Amino acid sequence: MPKEKVVLAYSGGLDTSVILKWLIDKGYDVVAYMLDIGQKDDFKKAEEKAKKIGASKVCFVDAKKEFITDYIFPAIRANAKYEGRYLLGTSLARPLIAKKQIEIAKKENAGIVSHGATGKGNDQVRFELAYLTLMPSVKIIAPWKDREFLARFQGRSDMIDYCNEKGIPVEATKKKPYSSDANIMHISYEAGILEDPAFTPTEDMFKMTTSPKNAPDKETEIEIEFEKGNPVRVRNITEGTVKEDPLELFQYLNDIGGKNGIGRIDMVEDRFVGMKSRGVYETPAGTIIHEAHRDIEGLTMDREIMLIRDSLTPRFAQLIYNGFWFSPEMDFLRNTFDYTQQHVSGKVKLGLYKGNITIKGRESKYSLYNKDLVSMDVHGGYDQTDAIGFIRLNALRLRASANRLER
Repeated sequence: MPKEKVVLAYSGGLDTSVILKWLIDKGYDVVAYMLDIGQKDDFKKAEEKAKKIGASKVCFVDAKKEFITDYIFPAIRANAKYEGRYLLGTSLARPLIAKKQIEIAKKENAGIVSHGATGKGNDQVRFELAYLTLMPSVKIIAPWKDREFLARFQGRSDMIDYCNEKGIPVEATKKKPYSSDANIMHISYEAGILEDPAFTPTEDMFKMTTSPKNAPDKETEIEIEFEKGNPVRVRNITEGTVKEDPLELFQYLNDIGGKNGIGRIDMVEDRFVGMKSRGVYETPAGTIIHEAHRDIEGLTMDREIMLIRDSLTPRFAQLIYNGFWFSPEMDFLRNTFDYTQQHVSGKVKLGLYKGNITIKGRESKYSLYNKDLVSMDVHGGYDQTDAIGFIRLNALRLRASANRLER
């Protein structure tokens, strides 16, 4: 009888290496799947390790550009920040990881997928909601919610011992101060020493950004050009570099933003499963683009459209965070937000300096700004006496309320 085939989301780290061997020992034919979304892992080394452990096949997918254009940019067009602060770097990656995993499962005629997310976090929800939406008949093996697996592995020490027992190459140590997750948008840090919300991270933890204290003493000036809400061109005004390809543009902003100490946040957030957690994030390019995008909207977007869009943005960010990327409500919101961006085109000039972003000017052929109309030096076609009636009409309900109180 042929073995059941499982497609495992595999990173080559301790957890997924143990899970790979555990699934093989359980009698499954395991396909190890790896996705490059800019995390700078040694994929060749991870592939060799997976084959040594016993994977029947290793599938590798490079989706860096797709991650930027189809996931990060839509979130930027919506100005999405979870709980007003977190730019959703991990949350946005999970639906893409799940999508590619399901595509491989269908191609390999596998009816089972597996992941290494824990039963306490958000990723389990993000992966599994996506799996079940994209392949409703799929079976999911989540070892960290399997009682047999939990009984066998209490923590990292047990997993390292298991690797030594099974001859699995392992670089992990039994003491790790925190966990991290990286992609081209950000690096997140949580758990371990960071579980104390009062603990101040040491500078050696950060990988994408220089401390603002050590950033250059000279400001870096850049210009970002947008078309329909998407960044399409970055020009370094200081030294002339130009980037237009989405991947190159994003990588470049990560580089110069990181050098200038841009994009660090430290926060306590609310996980979907019901607990609070502390997360530290580095998001240089995302932070820069978000600030520039918000500014060009101020020049080009109608105020009532902006007001309605802004009222929907927190819900949009929550849906991303909670794992509902492939839901009908997300399709509705993405289409709505895309409509709001039809005139969000133009250029924004910014200064980057020691962790700060300074907006220094903007221009657009779709500008709603009328210099003559707003000027204090010319009438500009505006009859100021019209404001008398405007104010009196807006005061009607206020006067009625005041009169009621005087009765």
